[in-house]
Amino acid sequence: MTHAHFLARRKRLLQTIGDGVAIIPTAPEVVRNRDAHFPYRFDSYFWYLSGFPEPEAVVVLVGAQPGKKAKSILFCREKHEEREIWDGYRYGPKAAKAAFGFDAAYSIEDFDRKLPELLVDRDNLWHSVGHDAAWDARIAQALNAVRAQTRAGKRAPRAIHDLRAELDAMRLVKDAAELGLMQRAADIASAGHARAMRACRPQMAEYELEAELTYEFRKRGADAHAYTPIVAGGANACVLHYVDNNKLLNDHTLVLIDAGCEVQGYAADITRTFPVNGRFSPAQKAVYEIVLAAQEAAFAATAPGRHFMEAHDAAVRVLTQGLVDLKLLTGDVDNLIEKGDFRRFYMHRTGHWLGLDVHDAGEYKVGDEWTVLCPGMTLTVEPGLYIRPGADIPPEFAGIGIRIEDDVRVTESGCDVYTTAPKTVAEIEEVMRHD
Repeated sequence: MTHAHFLARRKRLLQTIGDGVAIIPTAPEVVRNRDAHFPYRFDSYFWYLSGFPEPEAVVVLVGAQPGKKAKSILFCREKHEEREIWDGYRYGPKAAKAAFGFDAAYSIEDFDRKLPELLVDRDNLWHSVGHDAAWDARIAQALNAVRAQTRAGKRAPRAIHDLRAELDAMRLVKDAAELGLMQRAADIASAGHARAMRACRPQMAEYELEAELTYEFRKRGADAHAYTPIVAGGANACVLHYVDNNKLLNDHTLVLIDAGCEVQGYAADITRTFPVNGRFSPAQKAVYEIVLAAQEAAFAATAPGRHFMEAHDAAVRVLTQGLVDLKLLTGDVDNLIEKGDFRRFYMHRTGHWLGLDVHDAGEYKVGDEWTVLCPGMTLTVEPGLYIRPGADIPPEFAGIGIRIEDDVRVTESGCDVYTTAPKTVAEIEEVMRHD
């Protein structure tokens, strides 16, 4: 993306805030231990509006008033020759202003002094209320600095709005540049899953497959994992957020991998489940085919004009019927769904928004109604079945955990599944052939 994409978003948000002022800081650097930091990752809202990669930065949008044009301002670190020797290049305000299309740029050291000046005689202040207590206090200090000048005829904003609601609505529908980056992330992540399938052998450690993913992601140019990967062998797959990834993979069991990469901030999110030895057992195949059919039903219900939960409802019906067919549940399917009996084996929703965050911004409900899908929305479709061992569970099914997850974009006529890792039983077994 060029700075023109970010500039267009800032202009769109400026129209929303009217004559108000919006404040969007990036994420801070976080100490891992002692003087070592976690790898830096910018705040998603900040990145969405700026494309600026450095920490210690703030975007301030100042709305138009009679005789005053709207403007976008960046506060960032000054150039610093010594720190650049240690930590690498810094833009500095002058270069950042030109490179990222801001109307003005100042040193971050000037932020607390300049903010009260920007708030004077503005009716509305917009920021992420309650997201960060330190920032709430910092903005309150600026407001009080303006209020202290009341006798000088200066007025502070009278209303404070949560900016996230407006930005969430913007982020929910992706533009062509965003979709291109998400396709790139999906292509890399799909290759990573295929690599893990080819590498898998009984008695490998889960973390060895994680290493295969990491290698492929970085080799192909991904910036990082989009989230902590799950590599769950056997019954570990029945733990939805298993991330220990430190057990051996046993023959005749399945391994579930939930992993995706990030490209310029945009995430892919894929889950594949496959046999450690490359061949599904009859019981494993039976459960797998039910989950795969549930995903196909969910795809069919993902289209413009359909609401977000229709895909989940379609998947639940197929999964519940499958559980009856396997004799893991007994009774009428409608009644089992109404009572929620399926939740013993399927306890999560069938998807979530996807974008700059792996669980991306955007409302799932508007009032009492589920959000209606429209072209440009991107989401995951990820049904599963998790059969934890129990006295009433046949041994051939005990410990089977299967999830199949793909990324989709809503189109004018339906949805496009744009992740391509091997998925059918035949495809997986072919990729895993060791002869």
